Amino acid sequence: MDRLHNDVSKNPSTGEKTEEHSDERIEKYGQLTLKDGEKQIHLLSVIGEIEGHENLDRNAKTTKYEHVLPQLAAIEESETIQGVLVLLNTMGGDVEAGLAIAEMIASLSKPTVSLVLGGSHSIGVPIAVSTDYSFIVPSGTMVVHPVRLNGTVIGVPQTFEYFKLIQDRITGFVCDHCGIGRGRFEELMMETGVLTKDIGTILVGVEAVNCGIIDEVGGIREAVKKLRELMSDK
Repeated sequence: MDRLHNDVSKNPSTGEKTEEHSDERIEKYGQLTLKDGEKQIHLLSVIGEIEGHENLDRNAKTTKYEHVLPQLAAIEESETIQGVLVLLNTMGGDVEAGLAIAEMIASLSKPTVSLVLGGSHSIGVPIAVSTDYSFIVPSGTMVVHPVRLNGTVIGVPQTFEYFKLIQDRITGFVCDHCGIGRGRFEELMMETGVLTKDIGTILVGVEAVNCGIIDEVGGIREAVKKLRELMSDK
C-alpha cells in the first residue's frame, strides 16, 4: 500500500474507515492528503522558520527540511498523488535548506500550486515561485532582501565572494521560475527606503503579482481550482 495514504484504515468491528494518523501528520509535519474522488492532492505547509542543519528553539514554529525532502521524493514515486498544493506562511530561514526544498518542488513531475498566506519572506520567495503556478492572498506579504549570514564573518575578499555566490543562486532561481527580471529583482532587493532598519522591499498582495513574482491574487478556492485544472491537463 502506498505509504503516503496509510492514514486511513478500517475499524475491525464496524468496517468503517477511520482516520488514524492524519491528525498526527498535520501536527508533526504540516502535511495531509486531500482526496477528491480518484484524484488525490498532497497538502504541504511551509510554516514559521525553515530549519536547516542546526536545530532551532523547540518553542519556535519550524519547517524541517529533513521531513519535507523525503516526503517530496515519496510524492514523486506515488501512483496515487496527482498534485501538490504548497501553503506558505514563513519568515524565511536557512538558505541551503530553503533552496533544497524549492529545487525539489520545481523538479516534481506532478502539477504544483503555491499559495502565500500571511507571508513568504526571504528564502520563502524561492519556494513560493518553485511551483507551476502561484497565488497570494490580498493581505499576504513577501519580503525581498539580500542574503544574510549568522556567526563570525571574516573580513576578507573570499567572504564577500562567498556571499555573492549565495545571492546569485537565490536570484537566479527566483528569476528562472517567475516573471520578474534579474535587474528588477535586484532593485527590490537593494531598496533602502522601505525597511526601517534594513534594505529590501515588502510586497503586499497584488504588488507581488504586478512585479511578476507571483502569478495571481487568490485564496484557497482559486488555488485548488487551478491545481485541479493542471491535474486534468496532465
